[in-house]
Amino acid sequence: MINENTDPITFEVVRNGLDSLVDEMAITVMRTAYSGVVRDALDYSTAFCAADGQVIAQGLTIMLHLGSFPAAINSLLTKFEGRINVGDVFILNDPYTSGGMHLPDVYIIKPVFADKSLHGFVGVVAHQADMGGLVPGSNSTESVEIYQEGLRIPTLKLYDAGIPNEAIFDFIETNVRLPVQVRGDMRSQLAACDIGERAILDLITHYGAENLNGYYDALLDYSEQRARSEISALPDGVFEFEDFIDAENLEDGPVRIAVKLEIRGDEIFVDLDGSSPQVPAGINAPVPFTYAAVYGAIRLIMDPDIPNAAGYHRPIHISVPEGTVVNPVHPAPVAARGITGFRTMDAVLGALAQAIPNRVPADGEGGNTLISIGGQRTDGSQYALVDFFGGARGGGPTSDGAEGVSHPASNLANSPVEIMEVENPVVVDDYELIQDSGGAGKFRGAQSYVKQITNLGDAATLQLRSDKRKFPPYGLQGGSTGSPSLNILNPGADETLLPTLAQVRLERGGVIRHEMAGGGGWGDPLTRDPTAVLEDVLDGRVSINSAKTEYGVVISEPQNRLDQGATDLLRSTMLQQRESSNS
Repeated sequence: MINENTDPITFEVVRNGLDSLVDEMAITVMRTAYSGVVRDALDYSTAFCAADGQVIAQGLTIMLHLGSFPAAINSLLTKFEGRINVGDVFILNDPYTSGGMHLPDVYIIKPVFADKSLHGFVGVVAHQADMGGLVPGSNSTESVEIYQEGLRIPTLKLYDAGIPNEAIFDFIETNVRLPVQVRGDMRSQLAACDIGERAILDLITHYGAENLNGYYDALLDYSEQRARSEISALPDGVFEFEDFIDAENLEDGPVRIAVKLEIRGDEIFVDLDGSSPQVPAGINAPVPFTYAAVYGAIRLIMDPDIPNAAGYHRPIHISVPEGTVVNPVHPAPVAARGITGFRTMDAVLGALAQAIPNRVPADGEGGNTLISIGGQRTDGSQYALVDFFGGARGGGPTSDGAEGVSHPASNLANSPVEIMEVENPVVVDDYELIQDSGGAGKFRGAQSYVKQITNLGDAATLQLRSDKRKFPPYGLQGGSTGSPSLNILNPGADETLLPTLAQVRLERGGVIRHEMAGGGGWGDPLTRDPTAVLEDVLDGRVSINSAKTEYGVVISEPQNRLDQGATDLLRSTMLQQRESSNS
């Protein structure tokens, strides 16, 4: 499938060399970043793009970041046409002028030159711990326009021919709550770009710039060919699905994501017409982010060996109407747009599950819950805890849902409790799995988690971005839904149930308890191996009562042994009752 003029051995060496360099960039960020949201939660991505902005390689980081690199690079190619020089470094974050995704995600992009000719770009996008705005962490769901969300950075030269623009650094530091962390993370991004540039220059030394450009084209064509081959094996047809964001803070909620997906030969057409209009809350998703969610969902059903190059986008055609929650127009707020990207991917997967039911897993927790707590320490210094908390996947065609593994769109990590407590005036009181929270199925959904945090400092601002309460994670092929999420302020006699999207004051000694949604089940629960149900009971994942009522499995007490005879009889009875109710 590689072009006949392309040497297959060199092709593989170049391909793996590019993959290694973007991964080395990612490791550099992880090892040198200052803030927990970048260093521990891993909310960043690295990429190498060709001179025209097409993604050639992306690090093993966040899928939803992939779609914005071409838009970001196009903004600098357009604005600085004829003025891009050796030693330049660009910075941007604005969704409406520069191809950004939301203001905390700051791009730092460095052009790579070969013999004074532009060869490509290395770039790192990292979620900064704060960019100003209504709430510490800059992830407000209550903003009604982007002007409330923090510092907007149009496409600018951070370095001009190797000379740093200290005015930009100073301006950023003055407008954020955590200048040390933000500047430190930006230095980390710069270091990663330097490493990426050095690796590209090494490849140029070995193979020549023009020869490498040919291999970039071959890589794009190869990923397209592989994608078309995968799509042509799918059944033709039109498949529709809708999913919802609870959006309990909106009068017009819930927010609808509508997907019409058509498979035609070796191409896929995705139309999001019918999705809700943009809303006066920070959950609107800029269109490059939406594109990335659609590409990512389809990528999940393909062979993982296909290169993460933009060629696989070519057979996927996306239509997204303007003025909607998946393609907002200025000045719509976008601070917490991640939730809409997650839901877009979930909706596309729901449509694909109709076409290929034995390849798509059930719904998961709906993406990471974002818990932000910020304010002043007793010494007057600012802090902002930004915790992405997730990992309850739905059961799949061959296995149970995984706990602690982030939504496939994000690839984030759960922050270590000890680090959270050392760096912020909080204590984590509870962090555990919840029994019976995963949806029942032949392959059950992952259990949800609870995280409970107490504020030890002065009164702080609490921002929550969660979902899946009114619309819990869906099961597939007969599997049950997962448990819904909960946000409880000051649990106990005087507790308050908070909306899924909330911004409130957290007093000294105040407590926030978040129970994440559990993954949906896949397949008929009455076909689950009884010994697997017994193992779940012994592990504390499933109660004896749920084993009986959900799976038709009888576990004798107190021995905790499987009663196979009673199980066979109970399952037979339950099947007869089901058939009777359906007749």
